[in-house]
Amino acid sequence: MDMQKIKIERASENDAEEILALMKIIGSETDNLSFGKEGLPASLAEEKAFLSEVASSEREAFFVARLDGKIVGTAHYTAFKKQRMAHRGEIGICVRKSAWGLGVGSKLMDSLVDFAKNTAKSEIIGLEVRSDNEGAIRLYKRFGFEKIGCFRGFFKIDGKLIDFDLMEKTL
Repeated sequence: MDMQKIKIERASENDAEEILALMKIIGSETDNLSFGKEGLPASLAEEKAFLSEVASSEREAFFVARLDGKIVGTAHYTAFKKQRMAHRGEIGICVRKSAWGLGVGSKLMDSLVDFAKNTAKSEIIGLEVRSDNEGAIRLYKRFGFEKIGCFRGFFKIDGKLIDFDLMEKTL
């Protein structure tokens, strides 16, 4: 796969419908996210408003990864607003299963880390990842994230508690 074909850009409100449809697909493909096949709990109008609000923010960014013109992944960075926490932020990434292993996650991570460091001026990035999501954990470690703890029972799916690793990277 030629990683040059993967284009990363900040999402705009025009991407809202495609993002909502993609989240239903990704939610049905994996149990690694906070939602399932129902997708995000947002209407089209709410998603457009969210994307419009963050499109030019210096504290929050939402990126899309396009492959052959179609969105195959998203990434979100949010810096904390409270003064005593404003030096850090959190990330979230999701990639469609058909695009796993193609470098989409790495390109999204490049954009997230660059934004956090150079635009949001954050000092620490945190994330939560399923403890059994080996592919994602490898990606995060490649980008310098370290496990700092475990949140037992972070998710409950079909009556089963699922542990998550807490990871962070100092910029």
